[in-house]
Amino acid sequence: MTLIGMLHHRSDPNNVKKAYAFAAVAKAEGVNFFYFTLGKVNIKKKKILGRTYENGEWIEKEFPFPDVIYNASSPVSHKTEQVFDYLSERVPFTSHSIGDKLSVYNRIKQAKEFEQYLIPFYKLTDIKMFLDMIKHYEKVIIKPLSGHQGGGVVYIEYIEKYGIESYKMNEAGSISSPNEKELLNLISQKIQEQEHLVQKYISSQTESGHVFDFRLHVQKNGEGKWVITSIYPRIGRLGTITSNMGSGGYSTYQDTFLKMEFGDSWYDIKRYLEQFAISFSNHFDSLYEIPLDELGIDVGIDENQKLWLFEVNWRPGPPNIYSVELDVAKNTILYAKYLADKNKQKRGKK
Repeated sequence: MTLIGMLHHRSDPNNVKKAYAFAAVAKAEGVNFFYFTLGKVNIKKKKILGRTYENGEWIEKEFPFPDVIYNASSPVSHKTEQVFDYLSERVPFTSHSIGDKLSVYNRIKQAKEFEQYLIPFYKLTDIKMFLDMIKHYEKVIIKPLSGHQGGGVVYIEYIEKYGIESYKMNEAGSISSPNEKELLNLISQKIQEQEHLVQKYISSQTESGHVFDFRLHVQKNGEGKWVITSIYPRIGRLGTITSNMGSGGYSTYQDTFLKMEFGDSWYDIKRYLEQFAISFSNHFDSLYEIPLDELGIDVGIDENQKLWLFEVNWRPGPPNIYSVELDVAKNTILYAKYLADKNKQKRGKK
């Protein structure tokens, strides 16, 4: 019977919401499952002190190295990183990093097949680049290269009226009109603090003026094929420039939102999103040497109903509006079993 280990940095699985869902699904699918941290791995004995869910509680037991590891989090120290590397060389891991925003963008651009969906953006290296971008596009956003949940995103608009130049800025819902010197000082400061991107601003807004995007949550199933776990819109608070939940955004049901915003075209757009989710995932997966397992693809739709790729996320969280923890867990467990079986066959051929 396949043995799956769920690796997490938290010592107590009771504090990890999804751990129970994974244990329940594993039991239903006839798979042995345990939860563990890197600190409980004994390399000399090749044993792991993990926890398994039995009779309503997590029981500590000793396990051999599993057939596959669902690596739900990354190592948090140098010592645990060494253990992580040791395990990853001997046991298949389900999840693999896709890299930062710039490397993801460049991969897609170089492959060309989905280049038409990319929003023009560049690594923000100096003031001149910023000025070139804003004068060319008039509306841009800058955001941290390694940011998440919409943190640190700033919208800047260039306005020229009667030969007079001015700027409008929106940072976390706070709107201001800095002069050029103030603005360039702010940009210079941000460049020094951490790496940023500067990107053409794409307007993806509801009729009432709220920014929105769609999260396409995809996973691999028990056959190693991409399937859609959920597609849902995320709507930002009025006046904000991101729709992320972390910055006060909210979600609703896909069909309800599409009917309200797109009228008779709603079903065509629904099918378009579904087809894009699968075709893009297959393509994106092919750009990596090691197979990927789960993606959160964020897309917007502009006033001409053109789809734009905003971001590709690794290890996306499930939406608040749905109870899809079991769907996520089922796909992950079955894909882990698929990986384990594949690895056993590979070893058997040697």
